[in-house]
Amino acid sequence: MTRHRGEPLGEIFRRLIQTYGPISLLHYMGESNARYYAGKDPLGSAGDFITAPEISQMFGELIGLWLADMWSRAGSPKVHYVELGPGRGTLARDALRTMARFGLTPEVHFVEGSTALRALQREAVPQAQFHDDLGTLPADAPLLLVGNEFLDALPVRQLVKAENGWRERMVDWAEDRFRPVAGDKPMDAAVPEEWQDAAEGTILETCPGAAAAVQEIGHRLAAQGGTALLIDYGFTQKQTGSTLQALRAHEKVDPFLCPGEADLTCLVDFATAAEVAEASGARWLGTISQGAFLNALGIAMRAEKLAASAPQHGDAIRTALERLVGDEQMGSLFKVMGLAGPGWPQGAGF
Repeated sequence: MTRHRGEPLGEIFRRLIQTYGPISLLHYMGESNARYYAGKDPLGSAGDFITAPEISQMFGELIGLWLADMWSRAGSPKVHYVELGPGRGTLARDALRTMARFGLTPEVHFVEGSTALRALQREAVPQAQFHDDLGTLPADAPLLLVGNEFLDALPVRQLVKAENGWRERMVDWAEDRFRPVAGDKPMDAAVPEEWQDAAEGTILETCPGAAAAVQEIGHRLAAQGGTALLIDYGFTQKQTGSTLQALRAHEKVDPFLCPGEADLTCLVDFATAAEVAEASGARWLGTISQGAFLNALGIAMRAEKLAASAPQHGDAIRTALERLVGDEQMGSLFKVMGLAGPGWPQGAGF
């Protein structure tokens, strides 16, 4: 698609659809998020959403502790720290500070496409080296890789069971708005056998970008060694239905209302991700809830220590703890998947 700087993406989509017909949801979501992330910092109270590292330093510190423990038990080799979509660099800064306490000072590599976010990341972690994708990461040493809320923003493809068979879910312009519609090309051959006879209206959602990223991570862990933590909101048992949502100013909005101006995400299919990782040669350590993972690493004890050293911030620290591990907040919805290369140890908490 030809991008016109300054022209609303909705106008470009509308013209494209009126000329050539409906576009795929994969196209719609990919272009929307590319525009959304290109020139702004979407994080924090003034942005559209907030991530775990921004809630409390405890999150990044425990990630760093987990990585340092894995590195130490693997024999303390030379390693590279890699983060996918590092936000403002907050997680990396906190994790690297903690790792340094245990003698672990790796080279730092960020996979980031946003110019605006790269500037913030460079302030937080001046030594970071930047990559547009995983393909240019170094191959000379094991990787300590973290992806927090990275996979959920990758565009999905949806298939819907229509009256006349399976069709790809497309985006059309009708009645002065964008809306999802069933495409006109048969897609039955793309549907797994167990879903062929699903009820009309059933939606299957897949994420080619997530599968490709996990496959690359798996190949690298198999070839180079190392470990990975992928943290996102998602599910561990395969399911049907659309999980597409949009966030703007911390509120859920219609995903089809303002393309390029809201954060579009989908739940991560961790069941499929684990299969892809293992097929690529990595070891799957497990997938557990964020609350269970952080509790296993002693986050409650860390919160008590922080509150004791700064009593004036005690209430804020306890509120942050509940946001990270509470079942009604991030604790259950967010999952943590651990991967490792052959010969690397089992990770704490899994």
